[in-house]
Amino acid sequence: MSDPEISVVIPARNEAVNLRELVPEISRALDGRRHEIVIVDDGSTDDTATVIADLAGRGAAVRRVPHRRSRGQSASVWSGALAAVAPIIATLDGDGQNDPRFILPLVAALADERIGLAAGQRVGRKDTVAKKVGSRIANRVRGAMLRDHTRDSGCGAKAFRREAFLRLPYFDTMHRFLPALFAGDGWAVAHVDVVDRPRVRGRSNYGIFDRLAVGIPDLFGVWWLLRRRRRSPFRVEQDPK
Repeated sequence: MSDPEISVVIPARNEAVNLRELVPEISRALDGRRHEIVIVDDGSTDDTATVIADLAGRGAAVRRVPHRRSRGQSASVWSGALAAVAPIIATLDGDGQNDPRFILPLVAALADERIGLAAGQRVGRKDTVAKKVGSRIANRVRGAMLRDHTRDSGCGAKAFRREAFLRLPYFDTMHRFLPALFAGDGWAVAHVDVVDRPRVRGRSNYGIFDRLAVGIPDLFGVWWLLRRRRRSPFRVEQDPK
């Protein structure tokens, strides 16, 4: 069997009930494109492992990357990227709110060789009012400091070049700063509107105040890093003279 063109990485903690529906939906949305689905089981205590094994047994191109304990979304995306085979990675949240129909439009944006990351931007968000307000404030503060020209860095629907991603500096919460980090390494960033869906099963594993507690110090850290970090040697070599 040929290697996959696209690796879909899904960070998931206690999302077994959603994964059972989401994995077949992804396969349908990719419309025959060679793919694999890498689910990073982030210390789940439900039957996530059993659901993934059952889906694989039914022929889905899915495999599980386990974390013995929960390490968070950034660690899960990183683990998934390390385990992935394809040169292009698409990410979706495991709760089913990111519509798989937008994977191919995100991947299509990477046809331009200058673009390292295609970032989904949610429209018609279905989160609670508190989450939407908190996210709006965080995005404005982040945008003012980092000038990443991204209105919604928290959207889980993204596509990026695996090799470029793995050259970025790793830290917890890095997934919220990917547009700034890719741009800091000399890549162009594309933005693709994606339609948000409501969570219909399970409950969120992330709280507003948890995000703020780590997000504010990391924002200053990324601001400092971007001012001090040089572009990766790979990108410098690609720049025209």
